[in-house]
Amino acid sequence: MALLSGEPALFAGLVFLFSLLVGSFLNVVIHRLPRIMETEWHAQCAELRGEIPVASAPYNLAVPRSACPHCGHQITALENIPLLSWLWLRGRCSSCAASISVRYPLVELLTALLSAAAAWKWGASVQTGGALLLIWTLVALAFIDFDTTLLPDSLTQPLLWLGLLFNLSGAYTHLPDAVIGAMAGYLVLWSVYWLFKLATGKEGMGYGDFKLLAAIGAWLGWQMLPVTLLLSSVVGAAIGIAMIVLVKHDRRVPIPFGPYLAGGGLVALFFGADLTQAYLGQF
Repeated sequence: MALLSGEPALFAGLVFLFSLLVGSFLNVVIHRLPRIMETEWHAQCAELRGEIPVASAPYNLAVPRSACPHCGHQITALENIPLLSWLWLRGRCSSCAASISVRYPLVELLTALLSAAAAWKWGASVQTGGALLLIWTLVALAFIDFDTTLLPDSLTQPLLWLGLLFNLSGAYTHLPDAVIGAMAGYLVLWSVYWLFKLATGKEGMGYGDFKLLAAIGAWLGWQMLPVTLLLSSVVGAAIGIAMIVLVKHDRRVPIPFGPYLAGGGLVALFFGADLTQAYLGQF
């Protein structure tokens, strides 16, 4: 630990390499968790209807092994090396030559870069450990919401409690600020949701967004909520308008807000205090 503390570049490099592996696992979480949830929902509905559940092969984050969705070829260990395997295979399945989405290596690289940045910022410390958990979970949530417009409770709720746990010792903010941040994060978007619904009769966002902002507040404190909301709203509005104007996105199709909240939370994690101080310095 003393060696790692004295060599920040070495520590950041080791975290980068390890986080490439984590990013590979996050690709599995992003792909499988919504399907696991859907299977559980169908089983619950069948139980409520009094039907006997149909036995099926195990499907979770560990089994079955990853396989090509086109030909069923099981991915070997050499074909599953983060970043390198995709480059070696030139983005093609080794069996059927079907295209492998570039998003897989991008998720791995994004996870590793953000993790290395946290390791560089906080060094070998409790703060780095917590930041890694926060980063990894936000990356998974952002891509799951982008794909499915779902923010699973199995990720958002533990994330909230972990934030409060780390702040028992004041890792990122004082515990009272973290508790207020969790409450305010939920209530702010809950209020926006109901104001929008009363005004238009439509639902503008899901409850998962409330829980995600509450989790960010629990980690970073209520002081970081304005920065998170401002960044996520501005970027989300800009991208939403661009999608409608440039790619003719149907306005009736909802645009997930979770990726922008996650992005705003990550910016607040690294630069929130500096941005707040710079803004207040103008006055």
